[in-house]
Amino acid sequence: MAGVTPSPDVSPVSAATTNGQFPRDSFCLNLSTLPDASNFALKSTLKSPHLLESPNGFHSGPGFLNGSFKRRPRNMSQSSGTDREMSNDAPQAPPNSSAPTSNGTEPRSSAKKRPSTDTIDYPRRRATIACEICRSRKSRCDGSRPKCRLCTELNAECIYREPGIKLDAGDKLILEHLNRIEGLLQTSLANGLGLATHSPAASNSTSEDFLARSTGNMAALGMVPQMNGIGTWNSAASNISTMPKTHTTAALHLLQSPMIRDLVSRPYDPKVLLQLEMSREPLFLGTTLGLDLSNTAAYVQAFFDRVNVFYACVNPYTWTSYYQTALSHGFREGPESCIVLLVLALGHAASAGSISQQSPDKDPPGLPYFAAAWSLLPALMTRNNLLSVQCQILTTAYLIYLVRPVEAWNILSSASMKLQLLLNSPGRVPPAEEELSKRVYWNTIMIESDLLAELDLPHSGIGQFEETVSLPTGFEDLGGESLGRDELWYFLSEIALRRLLNKVSSTLYSNSSPYYKTPPASSIAQLDPLVAELDYQLNQWYQNLPFPMQFPLDRVPLQNPVQTVLRLRYFACRTIIFRPYTLLVLQDESLALDSGVQENCHKCLEACIRQLEYITAHHAGHLPYLFQGALSIVSQTLLVMGATMSASLSALLPPAPTMDDIINNVIREIERYAHLAPSLRLAAEIIREAEGKRQMWLRTAGLKV
Repeated sequence: MAGVTPSPDVSPVSAATTNGQFPRDSFCLNLSTLPDASNFALKSTLKSPHLLESPNGFHSGPGFLNGSFKRRPRNMSQSSGTDREMSNDAPQAPPNSSAPTSNGTEPRSSAKKRPSTDTIDYPRRRATIACEICRSRKSRCDGSRPKCRLCTELNAECIYREPGIKLDAGDKLILEHLNRIEGLLQTSLANGLGLATHSPAASNSTSEDFLARSTGNMAALGMVPQMNGIGTWNSAASNISTMPKTHTTAALHLLQSPMIRDLVSRPYDPKVLLQLEMSREPLFLGTTLGLDLSNTAAYVQAFFDRVNVFYACVNPYTWTSYYQTALSHGFREGPESCIVLLVLALGHAASAGSISQQSPDKDPPGLPYFAAAWSLLPALMTRNNLLSVQCQILTTAYLIYLVRPVEAWNILSSASMKLQLLLNSPGRVPPAEEELSKRVYWNTIMIESDLLAELDLPHSGIGQFEETVSLPTGFEDLGGESLGRDELWYFLSEIALRRLLNKVSSTLYSNSSPYYKTPPASSIAQLDPLVAELDYQLNQWYQNLPFPMQFPLDRVPLQNPVQTVLRLRYFACRTIIFRPYTLLVLQDESLALDSGVQENCHKCLEACIRQLEYITAHHAGHLPYLFQGALSIVSQTLLVMGATMSASLSALLPPAPTMDDIINNVIREIERYAHLAPSLRLAAEIIREAEGKRQMWLRTAGLKV
């Protein structure tokens, strides 16, 4: 795949913790192991025959078909990078050998590899017994007990394999995979899952098929307990994939950093953005007395083509019956009427393009439909069923489009309470609505996480069900008329990335992060294993994206808006993974003398530039992400501004004239958003002032003529 950055396929911290506080990831993404019609295939076979047929470039195809669990034999030359990675001190397993698993049992047939006649010889001599950290990093281990030298330097847990265990290459191949796929194999064997080579939406299945495979789908993205070391469950692992209650990820926290805080005339409390949003004028729903239904077909099609791919919460196979029910009620009562009106509102919004390009003197696109739906919400707010929750999710989606984050959070919180009530006891969700319950649940998790990333809002508590609610599999196609396809690839990819973003915030930016409690020089030793592990997981997410979602990492323009959004969110995640190094160098310039620190700063700043250099590319994701994306852009801009004022960091950036152009383009773009929300108006003022002070500082320092 073009533009893929090589990365080690073995986790750099496969068993390590920092002071025992950082467990191995609990969900390591592998979308290539989603259920298929009959067998397990390689990621390279995940192709969409419909990708080019779809007018919007979105993928569709047949979905999960119930069948017995089988797996193709895998040739080593065909396997993924993860499959190829083996420790250098063991020879290749002989053909047809059967390697024992970590608990001493024979491996399941589904995990056997194809016989290979090649042998691998590693002449280098190593320590008799190397610890797991040294093995994973392919470093020479001095064998010291209780800790080797490397683990002592990293302040990591040093784990030695028990003496007497001699593993051949086949054994090591299996053991390397335990952290990522053992839960998948075990669960799949129990539930009869297959692998989807197309969009994981059901096409020829029954409700009973979904119920039979509904449990265990969390393992398809690796959302299973993780192995710590060789064959031992890490009982200390906890679910940290929800946003922490206190964190410093948000944009305005950067104004407390050295150099960057000198770019503003006064200190800003990070909570000021929330205060501004709470104090803004209430939403005015216009004075339209009637609804124009002349373009409903176009708006419905736009919704399924451009909106439902992000939210995946409206069933295209039952849409006609919903519309007929709403029409029979004159769009004046019932959840079906509310859902249809909200679909029309969002479809109209999607047809009009970015709201930042709409005239502020006119009503936003879709507002009349939204106003009609809003009048139906009071009767639905007190109902405790999934259709009411679905209405609230769609209402939240339109409020996010309008850049009304606090109003969106209010509606979302009510939906969260309903969901928790329904999920708290078995049997409260009817079997026919289980798939819808998964869709609205994961929407609630992701939307709440996006809002919590930038605003200091209360948590609703919905995250407590994250390990019990499985992933969506597909709406059942009953064979009726359908105006769209059930697209799930983006939705599943975003679930995994959002969980990783939350984990980054919990690991690096929460008050409990260990590197915040130490001086800068000592912080590097704390950071290295944490950042290496998070970067490894991001690379695994990228390398295992299904074919329709794959995007190049280089600067090739993308025609598919979904791939554009995923690429921008990939670089946003990469930025915050490596951002602590840049902040530490701004605090202590001498840290940049370390080549490792300098390289990590370069990764951070490069990811920033990739988000800022073509700023209008963000329009592709404005409908679901304008507010959160704009504040993310502001944080990356403040970071590179500070970097231009550092001798060591400025050398890692493009030339000064290029940086000036990039920053000025960003400022102009954020100023176009200023009328949409008071928080964005303040953000635009901050970066405008910061750029003025930066230019003055550069002239004073003699770095600019």
